[in-house]
Amino acid sequence: MDKPILVVSTGAGISAESGIKTFRDADGLWENYPVMQVASADGFRRDPELVHEFYNARRKALLDAKPNDAHKALVELEKYYDVYVITQNVDDLHERAGQKNVLHLHGELMKIRSVTNPDYVETLDIDRLETTPATRGRNGDLMRPHIVFFQEPVPNIEKAVELVSQADVFVVIGTSLVVYPAAGLLHYVRPDTPIYYIDPNPADIPAALGVHIIKAKATEGMRILSRELTGSV
Repeated sequence: MDKPILVVSTGAGISAESGIKTFRDADGLWENYPVMQVASADGFRRDPELVHEFYNARRKALLDAKPNDAHKALVELEKYYDVYVITQNVDDLHERAGQKNVLHLHGELMKIRSVTNPDYVETLDIDRLETTPATRGRNGDLMRPHIVFFQEPVPNIEKAVELVSQADVFVVIGTSLVVYPAAGLLHYVRPDTPIYYIDPNPADIPAALGVHIIKAKATEGMRILSRELTGSV
């Protein structure tokens, strides 16, 4: 018998408890850099070396981080559901927790891709970070972070919409619901599909959507949700 489909949209809140900072923590500054200087298409064109340096520092911080109990709880739900995670996060904590199906909307921090051939992508590790600023690929191409910069389209949004439209249960975790197009995914859920929203400071959502709000951080919220979805005590 097929398992029901659980689609989960995650934002910065699920990674915050693993110590991952976001630019939204500091009024448009990310590690003391103006966001548009280090995370925009124009910023990369102006100063690619600075952008590479910035992202290499973020990568080293990520390598020290570990998946938290919220990431692990989503993996446990694979026993009961076909789980698909759509994440706005560029970290790899879902994958490192063991999640099978992860769709990254905003790119992947531990990857770089060719400036001239977008299909050429390499995965970095600590050795590469220590020996190169990740500006050149193994094939000699000039590289860029495999990140969706500000001012660029979100290539995976159509795949995300398709997944959400198939969900038997839809969950949103740790997002302010202000970053589009990801924030619009709520509107593609089929009628009568249960929707849960976990966040310590949840956004205002129209009552007509019938969203079950769990006002908690990701780890605590996932404990509550897991009991709800599996019937466990």
